[in-house]
Amino acid sequence: MSDLHSRLTTLLQHFVENGLPGCACMVTKDGKTIYENYLGFADIDKELPITDETIYRIFSMTKVVTCTAALMLYERGLFLLNDPLEEYLPEFKNQRVFEKQEKGNYIERPAANKILVKDLFTMTSGITYPGDANETERMTARAMSNIDQRVRQGEAIDVQTISKIIASIPLAFEPGSQWHYGLSHDVLGAFIEVLSGKTFGQFLKDEIFDPLQMEDTFFKVPENKQHRISNVYIRNEQGKLVSAKEADEAFQIDFPYENGGAGLFSTLRDYNRFAQMLANGGQLHGVQIIGRKTIELMSQNHLTLENSNNYNWDYLKGYGYGLGVRVMENPSLGGINSSIGEFGWSGMLGTWVLIDPKEKLSAVYMQQMYPNLEAYHQPRLRSVIYGTI
Repeated sequence: MSDLHSRLTTLLQHFVENGLPGCACMVTKDGKTIYENYLGFADIDKELPITDETIYRIFSMTKVVTCTAALMLYERGLFLLNDPLEEYLPEFKNQRVFEKQEKGNYIERPAANKILVKDLFTMTSGITYPGDANETERMTARAMSNIDQRVRQGEAIDVQTISKIIASIPLAFEPGSQWHYGLSHDVLGAFIEVLSGKTFGQFLKDEIFDPLQMEDTFFKVPENKQHRISNVYIRNEQGKLVSAKEADEAFQIDFPYENGGAGLFSTLRDYNRFAQMLANGGQLHGVQIIGRKTIELMSQNHLTLENSNNYNWDYLKGYGYGLGVRVMENPSLGGINSSIGEFGWSGMLGTWVLIDPKEKLSAVYMQQMYPNLEAYHQPRLRSVIYGTI
């Protein structure tokens, strides 16, 4: 494993020398940490180094936690993946869909299909993120902007309120017919609340974070730990790194509700405990979180030839999409030396997790920069890790 240490450290140093403020990486195999390193700064101006105490905004790596939590309820017989979502969240009854006309205008019509619970996991629900590519994205952008205004006026917003707002927006397409990255996992947070009878954050704490001793993972970082949060850096038009707090452009880095798609903060060691648990068949140090067979279900491709056209991000070539995670299906297509069945996801600021139950291997990488250079960083990390184990 000495090759792993020298090669991975050289690669991380290369990232920092080429403009990354700082980063950290941890690799675990067969229950043992075989690599852990911290480079660069959490705060450039104050010259505060990244350490094992640094807390990161993990953005979409939250999704893997959310989907794991929902699958724990699946194991308790509380729902089936093919159940209509409206049976649990009635706001999704009588769903409507936008249909684009020849002249470019949109009309609303009743949806022919119901959203199934599995459509939330697989991003095939018709729910989008805010954006400008279609009418659903534009309406979602207006709705989220309105939520921000309500929060600034002192209103408390919870995840079930968010779910009802999302349900009021016509879908971008028929449920089940396309893959489209969006707010589906935020709705899963509300789904978890309804089934568990707990707030989403409390369920995660009771069922995942406390049992795994993840003491630094939260939706809202306590006051006495906020000094440990890394700065978020944006590269401006002049190519200079500036703190997101100082940047002129609007850049949302915090959320007013327990956001199942992007809201968690965590540390390298905390998230590695979660990843190691999944790599180890659902248990860590004698604590069973989720079943091995359920992880197998999570980490196989759930898209079809018909609905996978939009799942075409270039750096995910060779991967299918499972229950909230990328899933390695075709190593030769992507030029990838990982195992078939390797899975994980990444976050908007460049954070990344790799989980490989066959090798009992997990890797977690943390950084806090946008643009995140994920298509450059993450495949190289994976190549080095698999090339040395």
